[in-house]
Amino acid sequence: MARLQEAARRWGISAGRPVVVYDDNGNTAAARAWWLLRWAGVEDVTLLDGALAAWQSAGLHLAAGDPVPAPPPGDITLTPGRLPVLDADEAAGLASKGLLLDARAAERYRGETEPVDPRAGHIPGAVSAPTGDNLTAVGTFLPAAELRARFAELGADPATAVGVYCGSGVTAAHQIADLAIAGIDAALFPGSWSAWSADPARPAALGSQPG
Repeated sequence: MARLQEAARRWGISAGRPVVVYDDNGNTAAARAWWLLRWAGVEDVTLLDGALAAWQSAGLHLAAGDPVPAPPPGDITLTPGRLPVLDADEAAGLASKGLLLDARAAERYRGETEPVDPRAGHIPGAVSAPTGDNLTAVGTFLPAAELRARFAELGADPATAVGVYCGSGVTAAHQIADLAIAGIDAALFPGSWSAWSADPARPAALGSQPG
């Protein structure tokens, strides 16, 4: 937390100052920053819908060359734990008693391929919910009503405890933003499949069903 607060102040984040986060990769990395800052107590954090591509499509100005001068240091004081998280045991429990969503691509969920982690498959009981399905063809968020309908089909609603994981907790953060747009709170399993699959005592399910 000390390192994160030092970095946030270096970026110019101050109490009460709005923060906008974007990237050039569909907001997958930006969503992790959005989640982390909110988890640490920064209240007004927003994602640029559609990321840099949307900015460019709108014909807005882009700067080139050396970075702009560093902003004046901020004064933000961060407090951890402002958003819910899950550990491996809690994720396993939620898969059986609530709703645990797997935000990875469907082929990784099914265990057909695993380019990163030591084992293929998914957490038993988890439901496949690829993050990419929450976006339009141009990379913007689906409208809130469409997101609510999609998550309702997956079993999510405001009365159900919902958790999300992916490979390493990045695209899962994006899905938590998608759920927030739909009016549904969700907890993140930060270690995600990387942590789960690295533990040989944890089971792995294969196929298209939660298992």
